Amino acid sequence: MSTNFEDILEIKKVLPHRYPFLLIDRILEIDLENLKLKALKNVSVNEEFFNGHFPEFPVMPGVLIIEAMAQAGAYLMIKKARAEGVEGDFTVLFAAIDGAKFRKPVVPGDQIVFEIEGLNIKRSMGKIKAVAKVDGNVVCEAVLMAALKKD
Repeated sequence: MSTNFEDILEIKKVLPHRYPFLLIDRILEIDLENLKLKALKNVSVNEEFFNGHFPEFPVMPGVLIIEAMAQAGAYLMIKKARAEGVEGDFTVLFAAIDGAKFRKPVVPGDQIVFEIEGLNIKRSMGKIKAVAKVDGNVVCEAVLMAALKKD
């Protein structure tokens, strides 16, 4: 796997998401040949969703953890398409979420590492296994399917 990270500026060149919905901060590793990726999310108390979820016990909403995993998977899908010579911008749309499990709450100060494995990625569809970890402990896992739409 490549150990050269890709920063937020590179992520913004690939993904169409922007604040407050861009939920990955750095690509730690990417291996297009074996369809694997590791990404990082720094969870800050200053994120807007903590104002209401929940003020006395701030917990990152599970749906946003799933969304962040999907964004990491989308990054892998788009980079693979570009490596195969497909040019242009893309939007990746959810098709299915299977077997989602939440193991532990994610709270301000945590760093989530997303481990993404492409199970079946083609030009227009992709299926990935996604695991989110904090301090090496699994906090969420799911199998996600998405459609790649060229803009």
